Amino acid sequence: MGRRIAARRSQLGLSREEVALRAGAAPGYIEYVEQQTAAPDIGFLLRLANALETSVQELSGGTADLPPGLGKAAGRARMVELDDATCWALLGDHGVGRVALDQEDGPVVLPVNYQALEGEVMFSTAEESPLARAAGTEVALETDHIDDAFSKGWSVLLVGPLRVPDEEVARRLRDAAHSQPWAGEGRDLVMVISPRRVTGRRIVIPDAPGDAS
Repeated sequence: MGRRIAARRSQLGLSREEVALRAGAAPGYIEYVEQQTAAPDIGFLLRLANALETSVQELSGGTADLPPGLGKAAGRARMVELDDATCWALLGDHGVGRVALDQEDGPVVLPVNYQALEGEVMFSTAEESPLARAAGTEVALETDHIDDAFSKGWSVLLVGPLRVPDEEVARRLRDAAHSQPWAGEGRDLVMVISPRRVTGRRIVIPDAPGDAS
């Protein structure tokens, strides 16, 4: 639970002090809950979930194996287009996204741990993978965030050619990578997407935290 709390706080760009103020708790206790095996009472968890704009079920990991977006649509929701700068800001410097590519037997979508750097996106894969065989073709990378507690979210889509960089560039990209692929070892081939098109959308809920009324 502590890791989920810390990750959600980081996602919102909040300090422990800000979360403590929102939840009516001491900053030291927020630190304790994040770093130790704590068992907070339900009253505190409800306040903490509200402070982090999520649900107790999400913080406790009860939705870990469920697909996102199970909540009902919110009232007065509207879709807004995002500019390039906002898309890159939401993409962040690293994360998990899905790469869509064409194969002989039809299109496939594969998850990757990506790293955004200098207007490009890189990831590592196995040398014999479908992603490796797609070098030289155009692919799409999509990443998103769904907030089930408030029935809102955003999606960013990048479209562009996929290539294998030379070894010097690949070494620099490996050094800059935040982490190794979650799927495990043997994925040492660096690949780069140079997007020619970047688009994004956000679902805005007027009365939800962080959205304008």
